[in-house]
Amino acid sequence: MMKLEAIVTRFPDLEIVELTAWIEQGWIRLESDTPAAWVFDGIDVARIELIYDLRRRLGVQEDTVPMVLSLLDQVYELRATLKAVTGALEHQPAEVRAAVVAALAGADAS
Repeated sequence: MMKLEAIVTRFPDLEIVELTAWIEQGWIRLESDTPAAWVFDGIDVARIELIYDLRRRLGVQEDTVPMVLSLLDQVYELRATLKAVTGALEHQPAEVRAAVVAALAGADAS
């Protein structure tokens, strides 16, 4: 957990007004509407860093950020789904795993 003061220290050129706009646009989700009560968990801090990098380091325009975030969210969701499928396959009998590998190899050949 990180308080607002720590965020300001970590990102010194990030104005509170800009951070507030990111929250109001739904790019970062918080429980409290009051800046004095803002506490950021690890995922919030990572999201702030991502948006900060998109805007400051990569020069992504503000109106493009929602699309980029949406695409990245989809990639993360796909990764989580693939991890779940892999975990489920690990618990299957060897012949089932072999059949899946064979099916995937066949799909790669076409």
